[in-house]
Amino acid sequence: MSLKENIKMVQEELTSEEKFFEKAVVTERFVKKYKKAMIGSVVAITLYVAGSIAYNINKEHTLKAANQVLLQLEKNPKDKAKLATLETLSPTLHDVWVYSQAVVSKNVKELQMLENSKALLIGDLSAYEAAQNLQDLNKLENYSEKQNAIYRDLAQVQAAIILMKEKKLDEAHAKLSMISSSSPLAQVSRALMHYGVK
Repeated sequence: MSLKENIKMVQEELTSEEKFFEKAVVTERFVKKYKKAMIGSVVAITLYVAGSIAYNINKEHTLKAANQVLLQLEKNPKDKAKLATLETLSPTLHDVWVYSQAVVSKNVKELQMLENSKALLIGDLSAYEAAQNLQDLNKLENYSEKQNAIYRDLAQVQAAIILMKEKKLDEAHAKLSMISSSSPLAQVSRALMHYGVK
């Protein structure tokens, strides 16, 4: 190698080392400038992860405890203390339990209390069961007018039967004609219109 090549190679090495040190200085300045923010971020992430883990452990523990209480309620359904404990641990599971017991015992008062339940479907089913057990025409009609009523067609059939018993055949016919032809109760509706209403 010639002297010129050696000098050029040394210059290139010095330039690359210079760039390395320059980047190290820039990095050091960046770290000094944003040190608190970086430490805060690490602490925040650590706290979030720890909080999530603690929340999941607590949720799992609560779920197991609620299931244990439910098993005890199955053995002794009249245990008010266990029922109160279940309501504290899992309000949704409590509402499902109370609904199942109210349906079996036809307890309209309990069903009416559950009409505002936050548990999925329980409010809707409770409203239907209460109206059906009372054979209350107004409640059945109000239920069947709800947009997402699960038993809308069944409530209309029951309302029509009540109207038939009261000899209000035109109103019963109108109720039955509201049932869609694609409904599972379409045949029942047609049979009632043919045999019971005409």
